[in-house]
Amino acid sequence: MNNKLFKPNRSAEESLAPGYTFSTVTEDISRIVESKPPQKWWLLFGVAFSFLLVLLGSVGWLFFEGTGIWGLNNPVGWGWAIVNFVFWVGIGHAGTLISAVLFLFRQQWRTAINRFAEAMTIFAVISALLFPTIHVGRVWLLYWFFPVPNQMAMWPNFRSPLMWDFFAVGTYFTVSLLFWYVGLIPDLATIRDRAKTSFRKITYGILALGWRGGNRQWKHYEQAYLMLAGLATPLVLSVHSVVATDFATSIIPGWHTTIFPPYFVAGAIFSGFGMVMTLTLIARNIYHLENIITIGHLEKMSKVILVTGSMVGYSYIMEFFIAWYSGNQFEVFAFINRAFGPYAWAYWIMFFSNVITPQIFWVKKFRTSIPVLFVASIFVNIGMWFERFVITVISLSRDFLPSSWDYFTPTIWDILVFLGSFGLFFTLFLLFLRFLPMVAMAEIKGILPEANPHHEKYHETH
Repeated sequence: MNNKLFKPNRSAEESLAPGYTFSTVTEDISRIVESKPPQKWWLLFGVAFSFLLVLLGSVGWLFFEGTGIWGLNNPVGWGWAIVNFVFWVGIGHAGTLISAVLFLFRQQWRTAINRFAEAMTIFAVISALLFPTIHVGRVWLLYWFFPVPNQMAMWPNFRSPLMWDFFAVGTYFTVSLLFWYVGLIPDLATIRDRAKTSFRKITYGILALGWRGGNRQWKHYEQAYLMLAGLATPLVLSVHSVVATDFATSIIPGWHTTIFPPYFVAGAIFSGFGMVMTLTLIARNIYHLENIITIGHLEKMSKVILVTGSMVGYSYIMEFFIAWYSGNQFEVFAFINRAFGPYAWAYWIMFFSNVITPQIFWVKKFRTSIPVLFVASIFVNIGMWFERFVITVISLSRDFLPSSWDYFTPTIWDILVFLGSFGLFFTLFLLFLRFLPMVAMAEIKGILPEANPHHEKYHETH
């Protein structure tokens, strides 16, 4: 392996439990794909697939009846569909951050968790794109939305942030998918070479694109990986900034503020790391990967959650300050209404989950406790969904005219579609765990002491 891309760590114990070699890394990770899935996997897959069937049934009824089955009203024309869209787009942020940004900064602890963080990004964006698709009402005319001229001369308004959304999310998904797949190629070749049946050998052989591990292939691979990491890095900032601009360019009180783009980016990284923590702990428990995904990895992720959670809390406070300082009575009312109005329960659930909960990670004992980490990550996911609910629904329910105010109440179909999106996400994620290497073997080998030409074991293995 060419070591320019993955520089060996002087202390592999920082990223792995001691005692790992090239062969043991290959064995421990390949066995997950090669052996039958454990009972816990089947149990979780059964639950996830059941929720996926709920999604299919709910969306089918939605297509038959229309968006009137949801709880939308006037003035709350954007309901759970937009809330869920922003929520899932935010979930996808941590994958790109862990993969691209931490890679460029040579943070070697990312190697044990980057693969399924990248997969999480792909599946979260798929779940997010579900909602703009189904919320338009006449789904069969969705092609009108695409920013291309057609025979009906329906030229889109390229000054609209909704068009920026289309390009930003589409580019983000494409680059993330390529980045994920390129990183998989060496590991797919390993699974191909170990395959016991011709079907698996042919399938993984096609996916591995003829990889043989030669010096020239590694050279091109490293260049492609570095280039995609460079392309993906600005997308961490751009995608959710554009989503925030969808809100910020309006005149709705509570939305019309320049703090939204950085605030949304911090919140997206926060929620993304919360979901990565949840998935990491689940995968770690199912496949007994305690020696590869160590407490050190979990502690570092908890520190990121603490930092980004504090940034989100700062944004909440600054929103109130900006509203007061503006002297705009509509802005002042919008934020007082959030905290003390009819939806105050949602605001304080959000505040407790996103601001108070992460503060426990100041204590090392909690940063290294598996039950605490899992519960805290669930609270982060809940809190970030409520943040999107607070921003969208509460702001719309109280507009400029008191005569048009109304209380939004979701129907069972709102709830079922949302729960079904989790079924879609976890079904895809569990299938990924079953059929593809969930940990980047090539990257982990690159940080082992054996990969260092000056290490004594290097000469024994080469």
